Amino acid sequence: MKFFVDTANLEQIKEAQDLGILDGVTTNPSLMAKEGITGEANVLAHYEAICELVEGDISAEVIATDFDGMIKEGKILADIHENIVVKVPMTIDGIKAIRWFTDHDIRTNCTLVFSAGQAILAAKAGATYLSPFIGRVDDMNWDGIELIAQIADIYTIQGFQTQILAASIRNPLHIVRAAEAGADVCTCPLSSILGLAKHPLTDIGLAKFLADHKKGNA
Repeated sequence: MKFFVDTANLEQIKEAQDLGILDGVTTNPSLMAKEGITGEANVLAHYEAICELVEGDISAEVIATDFDGMIKEGKILADIHENIVVKVPMTIDGIKAIRWFTDHDIRTNCTLVFSAGQAILAAKAGATYLSPFIGRVDDMNWDGIELIAQIADIYTIQGFQTQILAASIRNPLHIVRAAEAGADVCTCPLSSILGLAKHPLTDIGLAKFLADHKKGNA
């Protein structure tokens, strides 16, 4: 499973790279605004800066909600760098846009996905990635991980090539369970990735090793 970090913060991206496990980045207008990055020129420049740091795919989201607007913005984003994947919302116009982008060799990430039916539409339109928001599904008292498993089964049976990108990850357990359910990619805050390394028995064991080493050298 690939690891993408969900942020617009360059320092966090660098830190994720230092771990040696970073495969890509996802971001959106909200994450850009969180870093104080506003205005089209500044946003585009920041995407370019991310592309200079990361060798893998970078999802860059369109803001327009109409077909023509999505195509216009998507072409601008795709021209930034070959690693840009245009992030398109799951709407009727979004599906039309994904089909257009697919036909013109522009890769896409269908975002804001909450059902298997939506996943089928996105795959049929040729989406490169599909982003089910498992944390938000859980918030509605449904099972986000079960949704990942259902989509994975459908894609395997039907032979769809769209990669399942588990999004709205809230904790390290989400990552583990998404991997078990068949997600191809997990995108999450850096804190969730770092949380995978934590275990109290590791801390206890390390403390004992160091204590024994100190005794042996006393």
